[in-house]
Amino acid sequence: MERVADWQLAHPSRHDPADWTQCAGYTGIMALARISSSPRFHDAMLRMGEKNGWTLGTAGGPYHGDDHCVGQVYAELFMQHRDSTMIAPLRARFDWILAHPTNDNLSTNKASNPDAGTGWWWCDALFMAPATWLRLGMATGQQAYVDFMIQQWWKTSDYLYDPAEHLYFRDDRFFQQREANGRKVFWSRGNGWVMAGLARVLQDLPSDNPARPKFVQQYREMAGKVVTLQQPDGFWRSSLLDPASYPMQETSGTGFYVYALTWGINEGLLDRATFAPAVMKGWNALIGSVHADGKLVRVQPIGETPRHFDQESTEVYGVGAFLLAGSEMYRLVGRR
Repeated sequence: MERVADWQLAHPSRHDPADWTQCAGYTGIMALARISSSPRFHDAMLRMGEKNGWTLGTAGGPYHGDDHCVGQVYAELFMQHRDSTMIAPLRARFDWILAHPTNDNLSTNKASNPDAGTGWWWCDALFMAPATWLRLGMATGQQAYVDFMIQQWWKTSDYLYDPAEHLYFRDDRFFQQREANGRKVFWSRGNGWVMAGLARVLQDLPSDNPARPKFVQQYREMAGKVVTLQQPDGFWRSSLLDPASYPMQETSGTGFYVYALTWGINEGLLDRATFAPAVMKGWNALIGSVHADGKLVRVQPIGETPRHFDQESTEVYGVGAFLLAGSEMYRLVGRR
């Protein structure tokens, strides 16, 4: 894990420093910082926040969940250091959103939905935004942030979750699309974003919150489905229901699944005998994708669908998924 993180820090991504891609990487580095004996990973995240001026992303407008993602790292650092400047821009943005609600329509059709793009209309958003809203609620004691997160999660779930398959469509453009084998299109990393988002919400949502059982139910449903879709080599292919059409080994979706499933084992939400063999096989697949210098490869590039790609490709969000997975594997087998 340290070798992979050091490679990433030495080869910084060219994306905007508050971008969602970077945020996914930061969440993994923060997870590593909690278990590493070296302060360099925590210090790197502190420098990142200071350099950013603790501001959020701006690419998608004030409502866009991708731009909120980095706030979950700021909130975590705030809870360690109690410096209010770390969350001041985050609070200002979220207070504005609470004061300016939009409609409940998650359709991507701008002709029929004038507010298209203002909600969590794509499944990736469930990793990007909910943990930020929840952590800000924890950091400030303001229940309104937590309530907003819960409300918005289930709006997205009602729209994109397929209760028969126990998987999420990426967005409404995929409702009627089919793979070459006739199956529905369920993108691996997209569902990996959701599974990781569920784990991060359940990690922080208080045990007495009345919404928690519903999150646990969806988490267990998805876990039960996802574990059946792992391939013999330990990877999940970029198309969950048509792996034959996309034979490339893929580490970002695999990393998020290993993280989420291992977290569930560690928390007693998943049966160890059933799920531990899958996560061990997945982790071995991931570490087999790390070059000697620490470069993680086999990361599907930015996109929204299953696709073919160069097996030497890497991306910072793939590193984040790897580090999140490793942090839970360390809890599972690495403690002494």
